[in-house]
Amino acid sequence: MSPRTPRHRRSRQALALGLPLAVTAAGALAYGLFGAGTQPKASAATAAVPAWAIATADGFASVDALGQKGTYGGRGGQIVTVKTLGDLEKYATASEPYIIVVAAAITMEPVGKEIKVQSNKTIIGSGTSGQIVGGGIFLGQGVHNVIIRNLTIRDAYQGEWNDKEHDYDGIQMDGAHHVWIDHNDIRHMADGLIDSRKDTTYLTVSWNKLSQENKAFGIGWTDHVTADLTIHHNWIRETEQRNPSTDNVAHAHLYNNFLEDVAGTDIKSSYGNYSRGKTNMLLENSYFQGMNNPVIRDSTATLVQRGNLFSGTSGRNESGGAGASWDPKSYYGYTLDKAADVPALLKSGAGPRSSLGTSANSTEAATTLTVAQDGSGQYRTVQAAVNAVPANNPSRVVIAVKPGTYRETVKVPADKPHVTIQGTGGSRKDTVIVYNNAAGTRKPDGSGTYGTGGSATVAVEADDFQARNLSIANDFDEGAHQDIAQQAVALRTSADKVFLDGVIVSGDQDTLLLDTAAKEKLGRVYMTNSYVVGNVDFIFGRATAVIDRSVITLKKRWDGTSAGFVTAPSTAANRKGILIADSTVNGGVSDRSFYLGRPWHAGGDASLDPQTTVRNTTLSAAIKSTPWTDMSGFSWKNDRFAEYRNTGAGAGAASSDRPQLTDAQAAQQEVADWLGDWTPAAS
Repeated sequence: MSPRTPRHRRSRQALALGLPLAVTAAGALAYGLFGAGTQPKASAATAAVPAWAIATADGFASVDALGQKGTYGGRGGQIVTVKTLGDLEKYATASEPYIIVVAAAITMEPVGKEIKVQSNKTIIGSGTSGQIVGGGIFLGQGVHNVIIRNLTIRDAYQGEWNDKEHDYDGIQMDGAHHVWIDHNDIRHMADGLIDSRKDTTYLTVSWNKLSQENKAFGIGWTDHVTADLTIHHNWIRETEQRNPSTDNVAHAHLYNNFLEDVAGTDIKSSYGNYSRGKTNMLLENSYFQGMNNPVIRDSTATLVQRGNLFSGTSGRNESGGAGASWDPKSYYGYTLDKAADVPALLKSGAGPRSSLGTSANSTEAATTLTVAQDGSGQYRTVQAAVNAVPANNPSRVVIAVKPGTYRETVKVPADKPHVTIQGTGGSRKDTVIVYNNAAGTRKPDGSGTYGTGGSATVAVEADDFQARNLSIANDFDEGAHQDIAQQAVALRTSADKVFLDGVIVSGDQDTLLLDTAAKEKLGRVYMTNSYVVGNVDFIFGRATAVIDRSVITLKKRWDGTSAGFVTAPSTAANRKGILIADSTVNGGVSDRSFYLGRPWHAGGDASLDPQTTVRNTTLSAAIKSTPWTDMSGFSWKNDRFAEYRNTGAGAGAASSDRPQLTDAQAAQQEVADWLGDWTPAAS
């Protein structure tokens, strides 16, 4: 796409984003949304308040200042769903607090219109259907406590790359404070994607995709040096300047961002992060790919770099300055991801999410049980909290697990549905449930070995289970125990409606067992914004399972060799198997050493019809050019294995050894087809 020639404006009809949704449910990033269909027109919700509606910001937006205690948006106000410009403007400009769910592509009239949002508002998209087309959002002087999440804001472009005539921004803030801009996709506007102007402060911008624009993110337009802002986990690509440019900012904390000058386009970066005027910037663990002048500063500014990575960059890369040093942790807590993980993390996790929420029709408030090793919670182990859940509990029970490493096995039995296990730390790495049983490990009571399924660190047999913001691992030492069966499961599910959001599941062989309660029973699993780590058959089982917008990390064997299989489905006939969509497959292993999958006919059952589809996913060079293989005498060619529009060094053209779906076939193999009538909704 060339910035020097006019870019045609897209149709004002709703745009179908890359991922076909299972639902119109908003998915709020581990906080959750509800399906748009539950409220066909703007109306006050009468239900109990869902978790996403009380989500609060991190970073500087979380700091108490200027008479405002953090940023919580419209919490306490009515929840309304809007599908028209009139309704959006009505509630966004009202004086009272509202939580506004945008459940359609709303076209601005006239082009360039910016909704003048007032204080105490949450505006959140319903899945990827929440879009603002041809205009944007404006926060004026003194407007405060505003949350903007999970929206696509797009297409106000007027054909002039460096547009001086049309001030059509995605989000413009002039003197606002306490604003959280999170998990949005902002692109293809006339002027800038985000403008933070005129002393706007206590601002956090996180997990957004900013692209297809001359000016990405400008900060300043003031002689004062008072603004405090946090910019983290944003993917900025196909932009030329202001990535961001920060002018006269007292404290600018930028971390874990991914700046990418995309090869093969005519849009070339002129610079990356810019510390201007008297800005005092701390730049940590970000990743710069192909950027020209990736990090620059004025002679009057301060810029401290820590832990950043640069690949294929050129030109200025600067730090220094006379400003006083400062520590963000004196203002708020945060956890850094490794810079090397940032590209994959943001490619899978930035931008609007397809499922996030609690059902708006739920009338039961969740019960919360707390777990802490130090005795500050109700229970010291996760299993003790599970044991406290009453049999056949009718409503949601949240087990909130404080940071720590919990060396135990956990089983959620079939008679305890509606359980959520959720880490309470700032990162999914802060709360770890880990054990080291293997299939060949002998049981303490002498009754034999655990077997593959029995080796699981966490075993879920109850329907409507959820896990988020934690790690589940099996750290069995294969090298030290070569004399016994090596399968060692981290997480086993044998239930329906299992929602895994923002988790890490790690092991070696047979890491993630996605099963069903019985061969004839349906068991659906939806995993998103997560990591799965392993080497042999490490995503396997007969469940109808979706791995969506996640990172699959390939791991070497215990002896340092590279060889493995990502999936081993054992799907029953006439059922959906394993779908990997919009994800990344990579890892520190040898090129062409891993298969995408092989058919597991458990117990030699010839009636099974294993299925794996990998689509719209980035494959590293570790994937073999013939990515499917046979297993135990069963040919993969007699079962269901296919790809669709994968990219990366491990992708390949269609052949008899590498079947590709046609567009028509792919239309029948989308997330919605896997999940059916189930809308994954965080609670």
